[in-house]
Amino acid sequence: MTDAAKGELEGKKFGMMADIEKYKDIDEDAILATLTEEELRQLEEELDPENELLPPSERCPYKTEKTPTGKFDRQALMDYLEKKGKEEEDWEEHVPYKTGEKRGKVYKPRKSEELRKKEEEEKNKNEEDVNLGEEWEEALKNATEEDLVDLAGVLGLHSMLNQEQYMASLRNEKLTDEKGKFMESNLRSVAKFTPPKLLAREAENDTDVDDALKKLKDNDPSLTELNLNNIRNIPHTTLVDICEAMGGNSNLKSLSMASTRSNDSITKPLCESLKKNKTLKSLNVESNFISGEGIRTIMQAMKENSTVQELRLANQRGMLGQQVETEIAKILENNSSVLKFGLSFDHANPRTRAHDAVMRNNEQVRKQRVNNDN
Repeated sequence: MTDAAKGELEGKKFGMMADIEKYKDIDEDAILATLTEEELRQLEEELDPENELLPPSERCPYKTEKTPTGKFDRQALMDYLEKKGKEEEDWEEHVPYKTGEKRGKVYKPRKSEELRKKEEEEKNKNEEDVNLGEEWEEALKNATEEDLVDLAGVLGLHSMLNQEQYMASLRNEKLTDEKGKFMESNLRSVAKFTPPKLLAREAENDTDVDDALKKLKDNDPSLTELNLNNIRNIPHTTLVDICEAMGGNSNLKSLSMASTRSNDSITKPLCESLKKNKTLKSLNVESNFISGEGIRTIMQAMKENSTVQELRLANQRGMLGQQVETEIAKILENNSSVLKFGLSFDHANPRTRAHDAVMRNNEQVRKQRVNNDN
C-alpha cells in the first residue's frame, strides 16, 4: 500500500464515529425552536438530565397526571384489600392439599462413592492400634498410674489431668487424701471435678465509727490506727468530720478509708489536715469515688507534708489523664518521705518517674539504716 493510500485511510472514520461526525456542526437551539410544546414535553420525558442542582421531581421522567382522590386513609386501604381478596377465587391446585402430607420429592443429600470410601478409610485408620515398638509397649504396660500421671504432666496432656494432678506432677509430689494417705489411683477422668475448698468469709469491719471520731477529736493516745475499710454506711458528713479531726491529732499514725464511698467532698478537709498533721505515716483511700481533680488536690497537699510514708490512692472514678499523672510524678520527685505509693498510671513516662522517685526514697532509708548500724 502506498503512502498516499495510507494517509487517506487514516483520515477516514468508521462505524459510530463516522455518524457522530455528521452532527458536529448542528445547532441544537435551532432544532429546539422548531419543536411544538407537545414534542418538547415528550422529549423531556425521555431524557434524564444529569444535573444534581435540579430537584428530584424535575429529573424524574415519570409524571402523574391523575387527579388526587383525597387524603391517605390506611384503614380504608386495608379494608379494600381485604374485601378484594375475599371476592377473588382461589387458584385451582393441580394436587389437592392434605393435612400432614408432603407434596413433591423430599430432598436427600447424595454422597458420592469416592467420599463414602474416603470416610470409611479414615475411620478404619483411626481404629488401628498405634505401634510404639516393643520397648515402649513394655514400659507403658508395666507403668503405674502414678507414672502415667507424671508422664502426662511432662508431655503437657492437660486434658488427661485435673488441676491438682498437673500441679503435683510439676512439683514432683504425690497426691494425698484428706487424711494424708497416699492416693494409689491418681489417674482420673477429666469429667470428675475437684470440689472447691470452702474458705471462711472475711469478718466484717466492726469498728465503732462514732466512738472512733470522739477519740480522734479528743486526741486519745490509745487511738494510733483507725481502720474504716469496707464500711459503706458511713455518712459523708461523718467522713468529713474524721478528715477534719485528723489535722489536730498528734497520736494517729494510720488512717484507712478504703471502699467507704468517699468522694470529692472529703478532699478539701483531708488536704488541710495533711498540711497540719505531723504524725500520720499511712493514708489509704483506695476504691472510692474521688475524681482526678481530687487526686491532684491531695497530691498538692503532700508538698507540705513530710511524715506520710505510705499513700494509697488507686482504683478511683474515671481517668487521671497525662497532665495530672505528670504533675503527680513531679510532686513525688520532690518528696523524700513517701516509701510506698499506690496508684495506677496509664502513661509510661509518669509511671517510670514515680517508680524511680519511690525507689530513690527507699534507697536513702536503706543507706541511713546501714550507717546507723555501723
